[in-house]
Amino acid sequence: MRASYCVTCLADQFFAEAAMDAVRLLESLGIRVEFPADQTCCGQPAFNAGFHDQARQMARHTLQVFSGKQPVILPSGSCSTMLKAHYAELFSGPELEGAWDLAARSFELSQFLCEVLGCPRLGDGLRGKRVAYHPGCHGLRELGIGDGPKRLLEAAGATVVPWEAELECCGFGGLFAVKLPEVSVGMADRKLDTLPEVDVLTSGDPGCLLQLAGRLRVRGNPLPVRHLASLLWEARSGRRDSDVR
Repeated sequence: MRASYCVTCLADQFFAEAAMDAVRLLESLGIRVEFPADQTCCGQPAFNAGFHDQARQMARHTLQVFSGKQPVILPSGSCSTMLKAHYAELFSGPELEGAWDLAARSFELSQFLCEVLGCPRLGDGLRGKRVAYHPGCHGLRELGIGDGPKRLLEAAGATVVPWEAELECCGFGGLFAVKLPEVSVGMADRKLDTLPEVDVLTSGDPGCLLQLAGRLRVRGNPLPVRHLASLLWEARSGRRDSDVR
């Protein structure tokens, strides 16, 4: 099977190794990953700020870049949501049909692994590791990803430890963290106050990882924070990459 890879801005700039881990993982499962070199931002920041004309311009470019028929995989719940749920708000006529087509073919990484590949067993490279999983609001509430990531982690030997505030927002919210930083920090700290004793914290959304890793660092907590793609690749390969810092 062939699939296109939309790396997303945050993954490209802050989580390059995790973005590559996603490619390594997919290729190890027999997926031929193609990377369109002219891809750019999906337009989510402009859309969230109310600059819909600018967002439409970037979305139109994305529709052209990923105009084929193969699946499009993203290592980000928030950017996946932009393609799947919000492009249709920007267009009408033939372009709207293109937006719906791309929405149907777009998958967040764990979503693709479970909904398309049937949650394959990736190996046992996480045996004995205690994991706290943060689902991210986009994946949880807009993509409906559910417990797929937990199933993948547990099948690889990890113990996903119950977390009182697991379903609570981390407070990042993109522009929300910029416009209301005090509220954003308070939400992150409330979530981290309930964090159980684990070996690693993970999520499939780079924005959430930046938020939680940053607050842990400020609080003097050395807990490793890693993208879900890197943990799943560790499960598959037995190789551990750098933590988020």
